[in-house]
Amino acid sequence: IIMARVFRHSLVEELAKHSSVPVINGLSDLEHPCQILADLLTIYECKKKFHGLKIAYFGDSENNIPHSLALASGILGMNFITASPKGYWIKKDIAETAKKSAKKNGCQIIETDDPKKAADNADVIYTDTWISMGDEEEEQKRLKIFPPYQVTSKLMNLAKKDAIFMHDMPAYRDHEVSSEVIDGKQSIVFHQAENRLHAQKALLIFLLNNSNCAAFTPELMNAA
Repeated sequence: IIMARVFRHSLVEELAKHSSVPVINGLSDLEHPCQILADLLTIYECKKKFHGLKIAYFGDSENNIPHSLALASGILGMNFITASPKGYWIKKDIAETAKKSAKKNGCQIIETDDPKKAADNADVIYTDTWISMGDEEEEQKRLKIFPPYQVTSKLMNLAKKDAIFMHDMPAYRDHEVSSEVIDGKQSIVFHQAENRLHAQKALLIFLLNNSNCAAFTPELMNAA
């Protein structure tokens, strides 16, 4: 097994093309599937289901986390909505793929620039850093346009009472999320972080036992 964390997504695709063993995308600029496996495990542990949940993401949606969340949501029947400034929405090809899956599985993938709309009645509130690897030149611009998308207690109050807050970390306090929220009772960020270990163990078992199979199940996660 090869696990590669790269910047350009094309590098991991090229590696997989020429490899005789399974290749895991540990992270790329386009997708972050390993993180999302941990997130799905965490969501399932908290909500006991996937289908019908509303997942709301805030911040830069032209990013690997919302890309992988959108793809997973479409497959699993979760409604996924992003709230981002225009110009920072999900890449078109990713959005189209996710929406096709969503249509088949009875859910929706929605993009908006209205954070209140996204938070309304959500089961999961998720955010990530405003300045990802490769975005450093835009730092000052991003610090000016993203504050309306900060996850605050006021925003959390628009979600369901039992909504959970998630962040793949590291988090920048009082930028993408207020200290009050990340330290609050609805925050499960450390449980989410721990589940990265268990999710990756499960992924290794999955690949070592059957490299031809390509399905995620909560039972597989629990096996690790």
